[in-house]
Amino acid sequence: MSGPLEFPSPPLADAAVALRPWHEDDVERGLMLFADPLVQRFSWTQARAYTVADARAYFEGIERGRQAGRQLEFAVTEPGDSEGVLGCVSLFDVDPANATGATGYWLAAHGRGRGAATHAVRLLTAWAFATLGLARIQLTCAPDNLASQRVAERCGFTREGVLRSHMAFKGGRRDTVVYGLVAGDR
Repeated sequence: MSGPLEFPSPPLADAAVALRPWHEDDVERGLMLFADPLVQRFSWTQARAYTVADARAYFEGIERGRQAGRQLEFAVTEPGDSEGVLGCVSLFDVDPANATGATGYWLAAHGRGRGAATHAVRLLTAWAFATLGLARIQLTCAPDNLASQRVAERCGFTREGVLRSHMAFKGGRRDTVVYGLVAGDR
């Protein structure tokens, strides 16, 4: 596993979700869904509002991360509707030498409450273990993000602890709950 990460072929999908790469025309329509107040509460580290310029910068960084072999970002859509973006799931911090990576996700308001995040994370982690040969995938979230913690647990992740004052967040510091999933857990 060296060089750019390649998107799965065929694309990852099940009866609930389909995962596809982000496209240029998703910047204003799809990536701006990240500006949702609940997503902002837990996922946007800045105290200022998320803008189209932020979405464009994020989109530009996606390909650099893929080319560096460090990340893959997917738009989560409904099967058969690749334009209707529900949210995002990502594989990042891929470290081939240690066979590790991390996953994260967010959903727009219209994508919540239907199991989309759980399906997306299961698809992506199963693929990462089977195809990329990862041995461990980490997932982190805010201690008060109970919905995200439920997704982690439904996907088989084990809560491993809390990293106190782990990260800069909205002008202060935030604790982070850490979950781990190893290939043998599946």
